[in-house]
Amino acid sequence: MGTLVTIIKGMGTARLAVMGVMIAAMAFFFIFMITRLTGSNMDLLYADLDPSDQNAITAQLTSRNIPFEIDGNRLLVPATQVGSLRMAMAAEGLPLGGVGGYEIFDNASSLGTTNFMQNVQLVRALEGELAKTIRSIEVVKSARVHLVMSRRQLFTRDKQSATASVILKMRGAATLTGEQIAAIQHLVAAAIPELDPSRVSIVDNKGKLLATGNEKDSEVARANDMVSRRINFERRMADELTELLEKSVGLGNTKVNVNADLDFDRISTTEEKFDPDGQVVRSTNTIEETSSGQESEAEQPVGVQQNLPDAQAGGGGAKSTNTESRTEEVTNFEISKKITNHVRESGLLKRISVAVLIDGELIEQEDGEVVYRERTEQEMDNLAKLVSSAIGYNAERGDTVEVINMRFVEKEVDLEEPLDLFFGLQKQDLVRIAEVIVLLILAVLAILLVVRPLLTRAFEALPAAAAEAEQRLLAEAAGVPAIQGPEGGEEEDYEELIDIDRVEGRVKSSSVKRVGEIVEKHPEEALSIIRGWMYQEA
Repeated sequence: MGTLVTIIKGMGTARLAVMGVMIAAMAFFFIFMITRLTGSNMDLLYADLDPSDQNAITAQLTSRNIPFEIDGNRLLVPATQVGSLRMAMAAEGLPLGGVGGYEIFDNASSLGTTNFMQNVQLVRALEGELAKTIRSIEVVKSARVHLVMSRRQLFTRDKQSATASVILKMRGAATLTGEQIAAIQHLVAAAIPELDPSRVSIVDNKGKLLATGNEKDSEVARANDMVSRRINFERRMADELTELLEKSVGLGNTKVNVNADLDFDRISTTEEKFDPDGQVVRSTNTIEETSSGQESEAEQPVGVQQNLPDAQAGGGGAKSTNTESRTEEVTNFEISKKITNHVRESGLLKRISVAVLIDGELIEQEDGEVVYRERTEQEMDNLAKLVSSAIGYNAERGDTVEVINMRFVEKEVDLEEPLDLFFGLQKQDLVRIAEVIVLLILAVLAILLVVRPLLTRAFEALPAAAAEAEQRLLAEAAGVPAIQGPEGGEEEDYEELIDIDRVEGRVKSSSVKRVGEIVEKHPEEALSIIRGWMYQEA
């Protein structure tokens, strides 16, 4: 123990400071490694939080004495507590997404609140609830909803219609399909009284209009519907052709582009035809009339005598009988009639053009070299016939089909990543093992490249320091200043100065007292001399 203390004292202040710094650095490094390895694994709790939500959640974590880390817009907590913390935050109504829903009424006091303020709070709550519901769609990152409720002004007959505006922020490069846009419109309309889905406008965060708030039969709505139907038709045809061709040329070896010209005119035709040869008796009406009557002829003219009372009538003349008959028959004929009502819906295909790009083949030769080979003309003709049949090619319609063989610069093959990792370990476990290996390698390199050279130099400098101290001590004892030789002859001067015979003569004669005083004045140098002698004897 005394030897170790002596060695440490003989190293000097500068070397001790360097060694202390190195020991502290190594201790800090190993403490960091131990803390890193034995500490709890941090996992993602929430990402892309609103600043207000982040403050509220961190306050909850602090009150629960749960450690957490903030990495940019990601909030990390111990992996073993992620599930329980999410349930606890949900119980507290967090995160709110920057916009509150019906929870704004939880702590609000209705005392002294006017009817206007209550209506405003209700609209805010509806907007917040709708925004949170829309955010539940997978491709939607955030949403804001603005509502204008239907109301009627006092002393007016006209009622203002309800409208809504929605702004969406998508995740990455994701986009909404037409069905999803219509679903959002109907979702908002169903939550607001007297709101028609056609009066809901939707805009994304890039300023692109996804749905207009116009009437269904407006020109803008019809134009958007036509464009959407054409794009969907072209995409569907391209997907079907790609799937068909990849069965022959391989996955990712074909690109298909379809351009369709659709007729969106809606035509209704009513046609009525009569068949003169198809006469049919519909009804027959027969009328028969018969009448008869008698007439008598007078013998003499009527005079005054016949008109007097009690006058005798004259003798009757001859009588005649008249008979009449009439028959009327009406027959109604019905001619066969054909009425055709033909309605041609919009979206009739007028013309279609298809461009297909086919990649060649990569063939491995006997020497292992991979060579590109273009496809044969017969193979390309067969592919062109296949495409023509798939689209219903019609030359009279002006359809065109082009199938070209060209080498692809880069193949875009979507390969699914394997779900099972190495030896059943999860990705986080592999990352942790890699961190441990890297830290161990760094520790070994630090010991070999930094600590070891410093220790070697420090211990190699001990004999030289002892010799230098002994030289100064002997010079003072003899009363003769030490003469320093050239750098190359340090070892020879050292050997000459510590000649035992010469030193003994001087010490025995007159310098015992002087040496004692020097040792008291320079204890470190004296110890260095003793250590040097000990090294020489060893």
